[in-house]
Amino acid sequence: MTAQQSLLRPVRMKWWEPVLWLVLFAAPVAFPSQAPIINETAIWALFALSLDLVLGYAGVVSLGQAAFFGFGAYIAALFAKHVSPDPHIGMLVAIGASAALGLLASLTILRGTDLTRLMVTLGLAAILLELANKLDWLTGGTDGIQGLTIAPVFGQFEFGIDGRVASYYSMGLLLLFVLLCRLIVNSPFGATLKAIRDNRLRAMAIGIPVHARLISIYALAAGIAGAAGAAFVHTSGYTSLEAFSFDRSADVMLMVVIGGVGWLYGGIFGAIIFKVIQDVLSQITPQYWMFWIGLFLVVLVLVGRDRLLRPWTWWRKA
Repeated sequence: MTAQQSLLRPVRMKWWEPVLWLVLFAAPVAFPSQAPIINETAIWALFALSLDLVLGYAGVVSLGQAAFFGFGAYIAALFAKHVSPDPHIGMLVAIGASAALGLLASLTILRGTDLTRLMVTLGLAAILLELANKLDWLTGGTDGIQGLTIAPVFGQFEFGIDGRVASYYSMGLLLLFVLLCRLIVNSPFGATLKAIRDNRLRAMAIGIPVHARLISIYALAAGIAGAAGAAFVHTSGYTSLEAFSFDRSADVMLMVVIGGVGWLYGGIFGAIIFKVIQDVLSQITPQYWMFWIGLFLVVLVLVGRDRLLRPWTWWRKA
């Protein structure tokens, strides 16, 4: 088999993938009281998927991914308030607007080193946060946009306070984007992204259009982050300045690190683990739960993900 045939060969779905999705979609029925948390976790997983695309596959570091999440959230909220409550059209508008913002922002992140990109992405989130705060006639300022009425999904399923429709709405979006990203990262386009991540100079030397590839994947990732922001608005009925906060960017970075970088399911597992740890620890020790998450991260980095569940191997040589 030639290298070209190997690249074009479809990657088969592993046995555990459909099992995982069946378990995820059964969770709101099995645990109806946890449906709001399941919805929140699915939105975080979708957000983490967007970061993993640029960080794990293209090697572009970003600490301002919340800029696209918040932008998508505000676009979806403004669309629902002033144009139409239809969540489907609102979702498409939010994705398109966030992708356009990502396209514009990509022109800046292509310059400089990793440290420069960190500063630029942080600066973009700070600019949007301040704009959302100052343009209070449009965005509601510190109060945000609240009390939104969102139309039923497919005209049939209304978002209720039990969170079940919301959880299926968010998980449906997550599944759709995971399948889309799966096709992309396993295509020749995805192979060029990995080549750029591993050695940008070598990729340029063999003729890969590095800038065009990075712009494309950055805009796509921004659109997915915008979809997560729109899903948050559609399922909660509000948005606020918190959508742009640095904490949101930091949390999603932790999820990707916990779940595994450069692996589409890393964001999903990372979001699940992070939310479970956060929920359990905040009940046990509401004031110090961040301390334990920090300690968990230190241990994770020191011993490695593979040996985390085997403490008896921590002192063996790797």
